[in-house]
Amino acid sequence: MSPPVLINSPTGSDADSHSEYYIRKNVLPSMDNPALIVTKDHTIKMEQMPIPVPKADEVLLHVKCSGICGSDIHFWKAGAIGELKVLGDCILGHESAGIVLGVGEDVRNVAVGDRVAIEPGVPCNKCFLCQDGKYNLCEDVAFIGVYPYHGSLRRYMVHKARYVFRIPENMTYAQGALVEPLSVVMHAVERAPLKFGKSCLISGCGPIGLIALAVAKASGASPIVITDVVAERLEFAKKFVPGCLTYCINVNNRPEENAKEIRKLYGPNEYDAPPTVLECTGIEASVVTACFTVQRAGQVMVIGVGRAVMNNIPFMHLSLAEIDLTFTNRYHDTWPRGIQSLSQGLLNLDKLVTHTFPLEQAEHALKFSADIRNGSIKVHILDEVDTEDKVAMGIE
Repeated sequence: MSPPVLINSPTGSDADSHSEYYIRKNVLPSMDNPALIVTKDHTIKMEQMPIPVPKADEVLLHVKCSGICGSDIHFWKAGAIGELKVLGDCILGHESAGIVLGVGEDVRNVAVGDRVAIEPGVPCNKCFLCQDGKYNLCEDVAFIGVYPYHGSLRRYMVHKARYVFRIPENMTYAQGALVEPLSVVMHAVERAPLKFGKSCLISGCGPIGLIALAVAKASGASPIVITDVVAERLEFAKKFVPGCLTYCINVNNRPEENAKEIRKLYGPNEYDAPPTVLECTGIEASVVTACFTVQRAGQVMVIGVGRAVMNNIPFMHLSLAEIDLTFTNRYHDTWPRGIQSLSQGLLNLDKLVTHTFPLEQAEHALKFSADIRNGSIKVHILDEVDTEDKVAMGIE
């Protein structure tokens, strides 16, 4: 078999089966590229999409695994997350891993055949925030799966080579896709450090909350309490991270009342209260509960995505207790460390993936994930179609 070639190679004649012209005209159009699309009128649909050819600094990827995120459901159901609005058709998905099928002529960090995890945000790399290393705050970021930038819930996509990272052979594509939600937590705990032997509270037993629970355990935080309104999810948490404590939120109680009960799990004194709370729901009542639970002079880190405006934050309680209410937006510089933590066994997040679906059933998978009655934690969409040789070699 001939060696792999650059999809974007400028050399070769029209008849050359390795030329860009040949691949554009004869190979890519003949291949299926199903994609899950959300529309501005809150519908989702599966459609065939054209297969793009990578530019000089891009790679062509076969997406092998994509996770469904709560934001995908938000964009479908609400059509927006804050200022991020669905104004037209957009392919969903941003938690992904796959294999490199083609590389642009300037790409050096990966090669055809490499298995990679995909960092979904591509910043401008020109603004002062990017220059300061805070590219997650770039106002011109092209974040896949957020309109107008098509996401990864499709078979083939192109992406900037700088933002794909090789994963070792002992990592699965599913684990590669989990680097994205892990990165959310990694960035949060950098801004709200967990301390060895110090207690913490995790609010919410969704995928982010459960990953935060695992990270807190790995960091040596103790004791760790995790809360939710669904008892079954708390049972899952106890099996996922043995030794954690759980509290089922009483939705009929005021936040102060729930906070009082949560504090009892740590001990009778202010010193026992958690100095760090990782709030992973974004729900206003949960944020307020966190504010009343955290130790005086402690920190509440809000990771969850919530309503555009919250009107009941206990301002004077926070002020008089010198509590830091802080926030996080995505991540930066986390993929290499996330890959390392999973490949070396520091964290094992495999049990979070409770359901899998083939790509052709992506629409059903999104609806399944959105229905809490199904009891899913993390839903993955897998694509096991083998087309690597066909694209990389330019052979029909």
